[in-house]
Amino acid sequence: MIRTKLLGLGSYVPERVVTNEELAYLDEHHVRQPTVQTETNDEWIQKRTGIRERRYVPNDRSQSTSDLALLASKRALEDADMPASDIDCIIFGTLSPDIHFPGAGVFLQQKLGISGKGCPCFDIRQQCSSFVYGLQMADAFIRTGMYKRILLVGAEIHSHSLDYTTRGRDVMVLFGDGAGAMVLGPMETDDPCAGIMHTSVHADGSGAFDLYLKMFDITHAPYLDYDFSDREVNSARYPQMDGKRVFLNAVRGMVMSTNAALAKTNLTWDDITWFVPHQANLRINEKVAEVAKIPNEKILNTIQFYGNTTAATVPLTIDHWRKAGKVKRGDRILSSVFGSGYTWGAAIFQV
Repeated sequence: MIRTKLLGLGSYVPERVVTNEELAYLDEHHVRQPTVQTETNDEWIQKRTGIRERRYVPNDRSQSTSDLALLASKRALEDADMPASDIDCIIFGTLSPDIHFPGAGVFLQQKLGISGKGCPCFDIRQQCSSFVYGLQMADAFIRTGMYKRILLVGAEIHSHSLDYTTRGRDVMVLFGDGAGAMVLGPMETDDPCAGIMHTSVHADGSGAFDLYLKMFDITHAPYLDYDFSDREVNSARYPQMDGKRVFLNAVRGMVMSTNAALAKTNLTWDDITWFVPHQANLRINEKVAEVAKIPNEKILNTIQFYGNTTAATVPLTIDHWRKAGKVKRGDRILSSVFGSGYTWGAAIFQV
């Protein structure tokens, strides 16, 4: 039987560390100013989110989202001991592509030096759920024999599109920049617990405008019809969130998908090495753990260090703790995600 195996794992975060203390002093170019720009502080942020710091790219146009993806992908390929030329499919999850179109996948393909071989590039827009959505796609492609070596990437640059004022602080304090990547391929085995065991994904469009970024509205002509410099009308350029509704639905969706994953595979927490939730808010993850009765010693978080890196959080978190010596080859992970849309899902797989 053909099953999907994780062949390589890699991640990348920018060098710049932005602490909660510094965040209050940043202007719209995320340059530190001598006076406070946003009414916030370390205590306020940690109490609500658990975040202590995050990573930002430089503001000099030297790095794009596909550049972060490239660095994470190279590390995943090195981990798999595989040249980029072996990749025959790219699945790229991001809400912050290099430009509006084409998608970031083709830019990553070109930067990997494999644009001439014509491998397909899928750009998926499930935001914080992109990793599990992409993992399900990759698993289906590999099991059917359609592709043999798939590069699954999540990468984000949030720092350039946040509202660095008190008006935008509820969203601004959450996000960071980073990338995570996996190389996936087939293996022949009769072990039903090997490789990717389970994936499930879901969506409910009724919550689409609880967390969104318009940036442009195609019903308008021209579709950018507001003055970016006018603070009375320019809020559409920034992410908007109904925090309470997102929190409640995130907990509900992640608990349901986590419990369903265990039920469908007939596994218990004794069979799971690590629980890796999406890193949106530490308080969400703590509530999910409480309701789903997840053993605390099995939970891996990195939001304290990196903030919410959206499509990158799951592979980034696994790789962070692998580098620290905690996650080891063969460990079985249950990952649960929730994102805008609403979208959510869960997966069980071996590292």
